[in-house]
Amino acid sequence: MTFRRTHLLPASLMLLPAVVLLAAFTHVPAVQTFVTALYSTAKGARPSKFIGLDHYLWLLDDPAFLKALWNNLIFALCTVPATILISLGMAMLVSSKIRGRGLARLAFFTPTVLPMIAVANIWLFFYTPSYGLLDQLTGLFGFGATNWLGQQETALGAVIVVAIWKEAGFFMIFYLAALTQIPPQLIEAATLEGAGPWSRFRRVIWPLVAPTTLFVLVNAIINACRMVDHVMIMTRGGPDNATMLLLLYVYETGFRFWDTGYAAAISVVLLIILALVGIGQFVLLDRKVHYR
Repeated sequence: MTFRRTHLLPASLMLLPAVVLLAAFTHVPAVQTFVTALYSTAKGARPSKFIGLDHYLWLLDDPAFLKALWNNLIFALCTVPATILISLGMAMLVSSKIRGRGLARLAFFTPTVLPMIAVANIWLFFYTPSYGLLDQLTGLFGFGATNWLGQQETALGAVIVVAIWKEAGFFMIFYLAALTQIPPQLIEAATLEGAGPWSRFRRVIWPLVAPTTLFVLVNAIINACRMVDHVMIMTRGGPDNATMLLLLYVYETGFRFWDTGYAAAISVVLLIILALVGIGQFVLLDRKVHYR
């Protein structure tokens, strides 16, 4: 007991900088956001006043918000599973004994280190009607020019492809680290028992990388809800809000239209959604994850 008490003060002092930074840049702003959402935005000579839950009631009748919420749902449902599958597949490929796997790792990881502004501009060239790389390739098969970012039917899908291309290489690193921790004796034993590639993956590899999958799942969902930079550069939420996501709508409302109270209410809704998803993941999925 004495040993613990003598080490309590040094341990607390070492944790203090991290606690202060976390409170100053995470917890305090979150509380301020909840409070701001209860007040109207002060404009000119009109001061801010308490309006309670009116902002949240307005959200229910806001077609732009409902569209952004629906787009974000589609965005997450498309990017998260695709990112997990592609990153795991790339990790399994570069962890196998193939020629040029070092070059393959570099190629897969390169999109991750590129700035998102550069990535958006690269893909803007790919999606340029008639002259872009994508139309050049589809033109070889007789297809005409397509305005990928200018049509409601294709704009969100085009943005989703960019997000998957950017994030898959990053999550590949975590899966690669998890695969290297799997004892090769387990794979050899499963092979000797007659298990094929699919059985080895389903019975051995997938359960052992489950903790990494849970980590990737949580982070991929968070990334899907905080995506704003490349959407702003490529489409600015258009055409007709076809690519408007929640965080971009928060930015547009708070900084373009200067309605900070309404933007705070949208932020609170986003925080609640992320909290519910995170709690659900750890409550439901953590029980099925084997850490040993």
